[in-house]
Amino acid sequence: MTDKTIPAHAPADHPAIPAEKVGVLIANLGTPDGYDYWSMRRYLNEFLSDKRVIDYPSWKWQPLLQLIILTKRPFSSGAAYKSIWNEDKGESPLMTITKDQTAALSAQMQARFGDSVMIDFCMRYGNPSTESKVREMVEAGCTKILFFPLYPQYAGATSATANDEFFRALMKETWQPAARTVPAYFDNPAYIDALAASVERAYDSAETRPDLLVVSYHGMPKRYLMQGDPYHCQCQKTTRLLKERLGWDDTQIRTTFQSVFGPEEWLKPYTVEEVARLARDEGKKNIAVIAPAFSADCIETLEEINEEIHESFEEAGGEKFLYIPCLNDEAGHIEVLSQVIAGNLKGWID
Repeated sequence: MTDKTIPAHAPADHPAIPAEKVGVLIANLGTPDGYDYWSMRRYLNEFLSDKRVIDYPSWKWQPLLQLIILTKRPFSSGAAYKSIWNEDKGESPLMTITKDQTAALSAQMQARFGDSVMIDFCMRYGNPSTESKVREMVEAGCTKILFFPLYPQYAGATSATANDEFFRALMKETWQPAARTVPAYFDNPAYIDALAASVERAYDSAETRPDLLVVSYHGMPKRYLMQGDPYHCQCQKTTRLLKERLGWDDTQIRTTFQSVFGPEEWLKPYTVEEVARLARDEGKKNIAVIAPAFSADCIETLEEINEEIHESFEEAGGEKFLYIPCLNDEAGHIEVLSQVIAGNLKGWID
C-alpha cells in the first residue's frame, strides 16, 4: 500500500497524496489470457483491429476480420499457443519472461535509485493493459513516467502503437504525470555485445559449428518502408553491427523477415522460404537462427521459428537447425535495459 500524507499547510480536508516517485513502465506486444477460442478471439480482435498493424479502411477490413478471419484463426492460433504454453503458471512464455525481466529490472533500479523509482510492465494487447498500469502508477505517486517499449528496432506497428496506447491512457488522468518515451536501441553497443555473446555461447556449445547464422526479424509490408518507416534500415544495421562485433564476413550471416500475413508483398527475403533455399540451393545443411527484434521468446520464436521454419529447413534437405533464444532475462540483457533506462531518466533522477 502506498503511504499518503496531507501536504504541509493544506487544510485538514485536503485529500492525502502519495510521496512522489518516478515510474518506469516497460511494454511488450501482448498475449492472450488462454489458448481457448474466446480468449484467442478477443486477443486477435484487439491486435488485428489496430490501424498501426493493419491500415486498410475499416469498411473493407472489419467485415473480413469479424466474419472470416476471427471465425477460423483463433483455432489455429490457439493450437500454436497450446504447443508452447507454460501450463505450470497458466500463462504464455512471453508473460512469464516479461514478469522475470520486470523483477530483475526492479532489483537493478532499487540498487541504483532506492524507492524513488517504481518499475512495472504492461502489454499493448491483452492484460495487463497499459491504461490499468498507468492508473496504478499515478495512484502510487508517480508524477513522472518513463515508457519503454521493449523493441530494439522502431516500427510503427510495434513501438509507435505502444506509445499511442500510453498517450491514450494519459488522456484519462486528471493529474497527468510528465512523460517520456524510450527510443529504439538497435545500435546500442551494449545491446550488440549481448547479442554477440549469445551467439558465441550457442556456437561454442554446438556439436558442429553452423554454416550460417540467419538473423530473422519480424516482417512488415514493404509499403510501410516506402512510407518512411525506419524498421528495415534499423534491422539491417543491427545485423551489420552484430557481424562486425563477431568479426565475421558476409558469407557467415544473412538477414531475413518472418511472420508474413495477408496478400501484399512484405519485406524480403522471407525466413521460411530462405532457410529452405539455403538448404536446397546453397548446400547449407547446418544453420543457426536468432531473432534480435524480440526482447523475449514468444509465439513467433518458440512456435514459428523453432517449429514451422525449422520444419521448412528440414523438408528442403537441411540437417542441423539451432535456434538461439532471445536475450530474455539473462543478466547481460538486464544490464543493457538498465543502462537504457538510467540514460533516459537523466534530468529526472541521476
